[in-house]
Amino acid sequence: MKQFAIIGLGNFGYYLATRLYDKGHEVLAIDRDPNRVQEIRDKVSQAVVADATDRKAVEPLGIKQMDAAIICIGSVLSDSILATLNLKEIGVEKVFAKAITEAHGRILQKIGVSEIFFPEKDMALSLAERLENPNMIDYLPFLEDYSIVELAPPKEFIGKALKDLDLINRYGVQVVAIKEIVPDKLNLIPTAQFVLKDSDIMILLGPNDSLAKLKELGS
Repeated sequence: MKQFAIIGLGNFGYYLATRLYDKGHEVLAIDRDPNRVQEIRDKVSQAVVADATDRKAVEPLGIKQMDAAIICIGSVLSDSILATLNLKEIGVEKVFAKAITEAHGRILQKIGVSEIFFPEKDMALSLAERLENPNMIDYLPFLEDYSIVELAPPKEFIGKALKDLDLINRYGVQVVAIKEIVPDKLNLIPTAQFVLKDSDIMILLGPNDSLAKLKELGS
């Protein structure tokens, strides 16, 4: 179980917070609108009325000790930027932030955001792909209990070929790609003869419980 702070409870923040909570994580939902906080209060671990642009308001909430904070403020750029800056200044290590424009994203990047996402842009690109390729099955988001994850190879995997690891039969997990750091390249659908290095990153598709077991091996 992880701990997340969701700041900004518009549609995106609301669905993100409730989904993470449904998956068994602790979720602190924050918004300065009491009505939004009241609406989500029973659907997350804790909901707080607070203005994230005020450092004194967010500092006592314990966000620094959480696994990540996600800024879902997008409509007012100055609020998004100031809230992000406040979290970085109080020592929150992992901050994810929603951006509306490329310029907004560049500013957030300079502040030190761990990852920037563009919900409207990403949705539009996905829809364009599906409209162009109507036979393409965009099934992964709708399959319960399945995910695609990135995973550093556990120690016992280093120096072994994929055929010897036999992950598909042992765990029901498919290696769909491998990111090589040295040399810098991406191997899509690697062959069974591919030998894993400690600098590689595996991209895996499979049931969440099997992926969790592999993560435990690497921890």
